[in-house]
Amino acid sequence: MIETKNRILLAVLMLTALAAATGSMAFGAEGKVNINEAGIEELSLLPRVGPAVAARIIEFRETNGAFEAAEDLMLVKGIGERTYELIEPHVTLSGETTLAEKVSVPRKPKTESEGGE
Repeated sequence: MIETKNRILLAVLMLTALAAATGSMAFGAEGKVNINEAGIEELSLLPRVGPAVAARIIEFRETNGAFEAAEDLMLVKGIGERTYELIEPHVTLSGETTLAEKVSVPRKPKTESEGGE
């Protein structure tokens, strides 16, 4: 019984370490989205970007002109530093959009203070 608990504890610790090491990485998709030309569907392929945020990116671009730097995405409501860190590897300012599938990001487990168990 104790050996089984130790194995489970070891597995949990290993998974926690893996999650911490890859916490800011996005998985599952390769390619880039041209944020100066992409439409809602293409922008929605970016991690943590849905149709509403994609529409705000387009509105920002139409109001302010082409993005001069990828970091300017943080000027769009709904894109903060954390989201930008996930988006940045998948954006470009020119060229074709080559990202073909939604980028998935692993979720962090909730802590007790956040309502988790």
